[in-house]
Amino acid sequence: MVAVSEARRRTEVLRILSRYLVEVVEAYDLCPWARRARERGELQIDIVWGTPTIGEWVTACEALSVHKQAPVAMVVAPELVIGAGKLHDLRNDVSNRIQSAGIAEFHPEAPLDLLTPARLVPYLRRSPDPLLQLVPLSLLASVRGDSPTVDRMHQVQALGGVAVPPRRDAGDRIADDNHATVSAAHAAITSTLEDIAEDRRRSYELVGISASRTR
Repeated sequence: MVAVSEARRRTEVLRILSRYLVEVVEAYDLCPWARRARERGELQIDIVWGTPTIGEWVTACEALSVHKQAPVAMVVAPELVIGAGKLHDLRNDVSNRIQSAGIAEFHPEAPLDLLTPARLVPYLRRSPDPLLQLVPLSLLASVRGDSPTVDRMHQVQALGGVAVPPRRDAGDRIADDNHATVSAAHAAITSTLEDIAEDRRRSYELVGISASRTR
């Protein structure tokens, strides 16, 4: 079997992630800033291979968080097999070591729960691969109008999309709008997510990315 370069593997991971961002997040306007962040180069992405250690996660996150021109960062782990609960614990561990950013986890197997807007958030973060998203706390505070000492957990909870959230009142309105949108279109959204997952499975197998989940 011909070895595939890391550059080719990276290209496939970024392509699959881009499908999620464009065909789901942007297509259904789940985050009003997503398209602008992507088109302006304000979204920085890195990939960690295999089963990363906490140290490897922290190193990758810290490297991206220094990019002032690209304040929104995502670290993707395409070969990591991990449950949603374990990924949340991992997020907590990384967050404890990085005090300058709000961090949110995205998991590919998040279920659809339409009971409340808050319970829908994990489904909105149903990315093709496990990933952590970072936004500097200083930027979150400036956008939301909070003081620099605003509670970090509240800021992290505001990270329901893929770009910097607005002030709380606007955030609540967006959460309600997303709930209405997904309530009406969840069958189509789920179909797109499943198509992306199948595309992921086929393409990752072709380029030799291990631990490709079957759905």
